[in-house]
Amino acid sequence: MSTTDEEPLAGSARGSGAGLETGLRTRITLAVVLVTLVLSVALGVLTVTITQQTLVNQREESVSSRAVANAAVVDAALGSSTDTQAVLSSLSDAGKPSLVTAGPDGRAVSVSVDQRFGFDVLPRQLKDQVVEVRNPAIMRFELEGQTLVAVGVPLGAAQSGYFEVYRLDDITSGLRSLIVALALATFVTTVAAGILGYWASGLTLRPLSRISEAAEAVAVGQLDTRIDERDYASDRDLAPLARNFNAMVDALQERIDRDARFASDVSHELRSPLTTLNAGIHVLQNNRDEMPDRAQHALDLLAADVDRFTQLVEDLLEISRFDAGAVRYEPEEVAILPLVRATVSNLGYPDLEIESDAELDDLVISCDKRRLVRILANYLHNADRYADGPTRVWVERHDPDPFNPFDELTVRVGVEDSGPGVPPDERERIFDRFNRGDQGGSRGADVGVGLGLALAAEHAALQGGRVWVEDRTDGGEGACFVVELPYLEVDEHEPDEDLAAATPEAASALTLTGEHEVVRAGDPPPGSDR
Repeated sequence: MSTTDEEPLAGSARGSGAGLETGLRTRITLAVVLVTLVLSVALGVLTVTITQQTLVNQREESVSSRAVANAAVVDAALGSSTDTQAVLSSLSDAGKPSLVTAGPDGRAVSVSVDQRFGFDVLPRQLKDQVVEVRNPAIMRFELEGQTLVAVGVPLGAAQSGYFEVYRLDDITSGLRSLIVALALATFVTTVAAGILGYWASGLTLRPLSRISEAAEAVAVGQLDTRIDERDYASDRDLAPLARNFNAMVDALQERIDRDARFASDVSHELRSPLTTLNAGIHVLQNNRDEMPDRAQHALDLLAADVDRFTQLVEDLLEISRFDAGAVRYEPEEVAILPLVRATVSNLGYPDLEIESDAELDDLVISCDKRRLVRILANYLHNADRYADGPTRVWVERHDPDPFNPFDELTVRVGVEDSGPGVPPDERERIFDRFNRGDQGGSRGADVGVGLGLALAAEHAALQGGRVWVEDRTDGGEGACFVVELPYLEVDEHEPDEDLAAATPEAASALTLTGEHEVVRAGDPPPGSDR
């Protein structure tokens, strides 16, 4: 499968992953919380249901036996002249007793101790079952928001029955207290499960975090990074992952080393014939006046192409040194403004405007001076080739964002031009190797080889900085190429040193007096996307 065929698949994978708003650890924690919550709720519902059923059944058995005993007392009293109301009131351990009998005219007559729970409020089905069918019965029902249980017992006389009504308020209150306690226990259990799940998932995913850190180190070029397979030897799931990761990095490093050696070997082999060609062209140029016009034109084309080829070989050699890890970072304490002024002047732009705040006159940064000069030179030459030369150079201090703990104090140098600019979708790729934007297929003496900006990015990254391109600060047509490096500030310097007239060599000789915080320049700044 070709590279172009694979790119849509990779893009779709990234697109699907972008929709996930939670990480793996969060999803594991949420799963533990959800399972705990469901189990706790189910257990709580089951507990309440069983408890309610048990208490109600016990209460119904108790009141049923009590109602049967009281019904026997009432049935015996009906044959005497005892007042029925008094009999009902004298019953012990009764609920709300009531009695229904057939009157002299055959119509039902009811007597109740408490009319709120008398014969008239009893469910029709219960009354028919006791009075008409002559079967004892018990039934629960709702009355004005209260849960009641009613027991009916048929008496000896026709069309008569004895009923008792009992409240279940104590059971309802107890169940409510139980529900509140179970809800509180469910909440505490769920929170505890979330905390435990988050902690346990962290332990579970810690090996993957280590592998992720190793992969990140490989991604930024630390190809000697490996995972200690002994740490995962006892884990049959992670051991293959560690082995495969190390094998992948080994293969990647071998391929990169092979490509770097090839580029380096080819560049070295090309140096000798290029030296011969340059010497021959130099001899021919010394005798240029003796040549016809067509030969002079051909000599000019040949000299331009050989110069371009020589630059390509030199850039390839430097790129191969970066790939092979053979470059060294040599930081110095450099006065930034004198260095920028001297670099711009020495490269043939003595009248180019350089803007900066007055407070930056004493600014000293910790950087590799030679590499910073190369970055500025590449920016200026790039403006010459593609934008009719630079129009302005500026230096500014970037203060850290107080709300961003990863932001740091840096210094930025920008080179602006008035060319066609760089489209937003090309600003990332313009620092890729052999990328020349709209000039990608062009050839000529004024067209570079596409490695200058790539080398600028490598030089900046080596110093813990970064590079990018943006619109001009004044909003005009053109582009602004920026390099950002960490810096340290000097509070005082020797009064006889003339910083304005300093050269790069003089700038490197400045010494710091007093105590100053040195920003580590070997690591890329946090938040950098390059």
